[in-house]
Amino acid sequence: MSNVLYLVHRLPYPPNKGDKVRSYHLLKRLASRHRVFLGTFIDDPEDERHVDALPPYCADMHVARINPRVAKLLSVRALASNSALTIPYYSSVGLQDWVDNTLREQRVDAVVVFSSVMAKFVQGVPNLRRIVDFVDVDSAKWTQYAPDHRWPMSWLYRREGKRLLAFERSVALEADHCFFVTDQEAALFRSLVPECSEKIEGMCNGVDADYFSPQHDLPSPFDEAEQPLVFTGAMDYWPNVDAVCWFATEIFPVLRRKWPGLRFYVVGRNPTKAVQDLAGEHVVVTGTVADVRPYLRHPAVVVAPLRVARGVQNKVLEAMAMGLPVVASKQCAAAIDAVPGWDFLTAGAVSEYVVEIDSLLSEPKRAESVGASARRRILAVYSWDAHLSRIDRYLDSQGVSNYADETP
Repeated sequence: MSNVLYLVHRLPYPPNKGDKVRSYHLLKRLASRHRVFLGTFIDDPEDERHVDALPPYCADMHVARINPRVAKLLSVRALASNSALTIPYYSSVGLQDWVDNTLREQRVDAVVVFSSVMAKFVQGVPNLRRIVDFVDVDSAKWTQYAPDHRWPMSWLYRREGKRLLAFERSVALEADHCFFVTDQEAALFRSLVPECSEKIEGMCNGVDADYFSPQHDLPSPFDEAEQPLVFTGAMDYWPNVDAVCWFATEIFPVLRRKWPGLRFYVVGRNPTKAVQDLAGEHVVVTGTVADVRPYLRHPAVVVAPLRVARGVQNKVLEAMAMGLPVVASKQCAAAIDAVPGWDFLTAGAVSEYVVEIDSLLSEPKRAESVGASARRRILAVYSWDAHLSRIDRYLDSQGVSNYADETP
C-alpha cells in the first residue's frame, strides 16, 4: 500500500454534481488501495457540514476555504499578468504549507491531481510521480463560450482559453500520465498538446447503478394530472443555464400547444437570476433538493438540451440508470457509449426536440422501451470500478523515487 497525495479543487463530497461525483468515486478507489492524503477546497458553505464524511477515506486531510470576494479579486489582478484567471482563484497559503509538509514528512509515492489548477501546488517538485485527471479540456470550454457572448466577455473568455491552455500544457509536460473523461476529450487535448500524446488517455465516468435504480420506492414530487419534463444539474453553471433558458423559451412552448399538461422542472442547486425568472405556472425551479432521484423516477421525459457540452454528462447517465427515456443534445450524445434511437434520443434544432419528445409522449410503450434499454446499457458499460481501474497501473508500478527519500 503506497502513500498518495490527492489534490482536488472542490470538496469531493457529497457527490451531488458532475465533478464531485467523479472526484468522490476516485477518492473511494484510491482509499481502497492506498493511504490517501487529501488536500481540497470548499467553495460552497453548504459543504461545511459534509467535511466529517471524509476522514474514513484519508490518512490525513486539509480543507481550505475559498472566500469568493477575495478569490475574484485575485483573479482580476491576474489580468495584469499572463496568468489565466482560474489559477489564482484557487489559492491558499495554508494548503500550500500542508502540501509541502506532507511531501517532506511522509513517504509520498505519487500525487493524483484532480483538475489541472491543483497541479500548481506541486509544480517544480522533483522526483514526484504525477497523475493528472484533467477531466475536461477546460481551456477549450472557455474558448467555446466566447462566440455566445458580447464584448468584453467574449474577449475575456478567449483570453482565458488561451492562457489556461498554456498552463494545461505545462501541467501535462510535468505529468507522468494524463486522464480525460472521454476519448474525445483526450483526442482534443492530443491535438492541442501533441508533444504529450503518448501519456494522454480517456477514463470515462461511471454510475452507481444501485443508488440510481428504478427499484427504489421513491415518492413522486409531481402532481398526478401533470406530465413532467425534467432537467437536472448545477444551475449556476453557464451551459446548464443556457440549456434550460433555451428549452423553456424556444422548445417548451411549442410542446405545450399539443400537450397542455406539460410542466418543466429545473432541478438543481444555486439557480441564477436568469433561471429563477423562468419560474411560473408551467415551469418549476426547485433549487437544491435533498435527493434528486424522485425527480428521475417519475417524469415523462428527461431532457439534456446542452448547446455547450464537454465530457460525459452525469445527468444523462443517472437518468438512464433510473430507466428513463432521455432526449439529449447531439453534443451530449457524442460522449455517451450508447445507441442513439435505442438507448436514448438525440436532437439539435428546436424542431428535432419537439419531434423526439412528442414521440415519447405519444407512445408510452416506446418511452418505456427506451428507458429499459438505457438501464441495460448502464449496467453493461458504466461501472465505476471498471473505468477507474485504469489509474491503478500508474500508481501500483514501481521505479519512481520517493520524494521524501530524495530531499535533504
